[in-house]
Order: sequence, then structure tokens, then C-alpha cells
Amino acid sequence: MRYLGIDYGTKRIGLAVSDLNGRLAFPKEVVKNNGELMRKIGEIISKEKIAEIVVGESLDFAGLPNILQKEIEFFISNLNRKFKLSTHREKEFFTSVEARRYEDKGTSVDASAAALILQRFLDKKNSGNSQDII
Repeated sequence: MRYLGIDYGTKRIGLAVSDLNGRLAFPKEVVKNNGELMRKIGEIISKEKIAEIVVGESLDFAGLPNILQKEIEFFISNLNRKFKLSTHREKEFFTSVEARRYEDKGTSVDASAAALILQRFLDKKNSGNSQDII
């Protein structure tokens, strides 16, 4: 089963995909957060045969939803309505900072952050600690 990981941003959205076995996450690309976003995500879902989606959950230092999380919730509801796939949340705490540490010239920080979010989810799922479906 293949997963799509999403690092939501107000200007750019980082995307990552898993391998066919749902064990490893790989940065895919970065798309603009504009009117073409859902069409582009739909193309990736179709081309990569995505079965489930994992979206980064934006929390503050106290573990509470921050200002961006309200926008992410709206985005998730649009994803669910449009694609009818199981969607999961995974904390994105410091993924952009971590992605910058491992950044190379060929990979965007946003796509790398999406891969980190997705990998955290896959690690939990494959160890038996999967999260609830949204």
C-alpha cells in the first residue's frame, strides 16, 4: 500500500510518497498552494496509486493546535471530500528544521519535511502504534 505525505504551508505544499510496501518515505515534490493544488495532488494520487494520505499536524510547544492548524483542518476536509481516501494526522514538530540539516541540492526542504512526517507515521504503523484515521 502506498501513502502520500503532505507538509502543508500557506505558500507551498511539500509532498512525499512511500514505497509500495508502506515502509519507506521519499520526497516527491513541492507544489504551490493555489487553485491548482487539488488537481496536482489528484494527479499524484492517480499516478502513484496512493491508498492513504498523511498530513502534518501543526502544534505549538505545549502540544496544542497553533494558528496554521485551523487552515490544515480545512485542507484535510477538502482532501477527504475530493479524494475519499483515509487521511491520517502526524505531528510535524521540527520537521522543517530537521529537513534543513539533511538538505541536499536536489531535494526541497518542504518535500523532505513531508518525507519526515510520512516516515514517522510509517514507523509507528509498522511497529503496531498506528494512529486513528481521521
